[in-house]
Amino acid sequence: MIGVIGGSGLYQMADVVDARWEKVSSPFGTPSDALLFGRLADQDVVFLPRHGRGHRIPPTNIDVRANIDALKRAGCTQILSLTAVGSLREDLPPGTLVVVDQFIDRTFARNKSFFGPGFVGHVSMADPVCGRLGDVVTAAAESLAIPVVRGGTYVVMEGPQFSTRAESELYRSWGCSVIGMTAMPEAKLAREAEMCFCTIALVTDYDCWHTGHDAVTAHGVAEVMKQNGLHAQNLLRKVIPELGAWKGTCERGCHTALEGAVMTAPESYDAQLVSKLDAVCARFLAKGN
Repeated sequence: MIGVIGGSGLYQMADVVDARWEKVSSPFGTPSDALLFGRLADQDVVFLPRHGRGHRIPPTNIDVRANIDALKRAGCTQILSLTAVGSLREDLPPGTLVVVDQFIDRTFARNKSFFGPGFVGHVSMADPVCGRLGDVVTAAAESLAIPVVRGGTYVVMEGPQFSTRAESELYRSWGCSVIGMTAMPEAKLAREAEMCFCTIALVTDYDCWHTGHDAVTAHGVAEVMKQNGLHAQNLLRKVIPELGAWKGTCERGCHTALEGAVMTAPESYDAQLVSKLDAVCARFLAKGN
């Protein structure tokens, strides 16, 4: 099962047949919306609009734990996460697709882990996205003549305000490629849930550092998102059948991320927390850990 998280400007998926919206409950909170179940190019897919249909939920208030848990409960093993971003590099103009491979997490007001007292775990985030998914997405974009760059660091800010010019220049000095508000803690939680995860960043603007372009505005972003949305829909039509043909355990270790990560002894597990982890940690707990 392929999961797709749609960001700003992508609130639905084209060409999905047998589509039905279905609410999926999560013990971690309320997902952003019902999930859209259906088939695309004869492959089962599940779509979740990150901000809810109608863009109701600001970045800080997205219950990311509930979203990832709901997708796991729906049977998803691979997630494509699309997100609108600002560019921090001259060579990444609006309209470019960046297959991100690193993050700097500057958020501070979000629940970032399924773990807690009574079930302590520390997953590796050295390589925070699935390289296998990244390879497939990059090849597909190139075949569709979509401007794409493989690799880049995404700095995730809390928001909801856009950057100050000083902040924008600071992040550029760090070597960051793009900036946005939603990629974290999605990547962290998907790793804890042992799911393959790939962030597809769609550049809408130059943030506010570029003296040759206007400072970012919501209106300006919306105009570029229309074209980015077309690219995203074409990309999904190409990528999802290819990912659906893949079987087995991820050779990059995504599906076994909890091996050696949980520190709490089984006899010290908090039963209430473990009961909430029946989906995200299903494989790990089924082994009798």
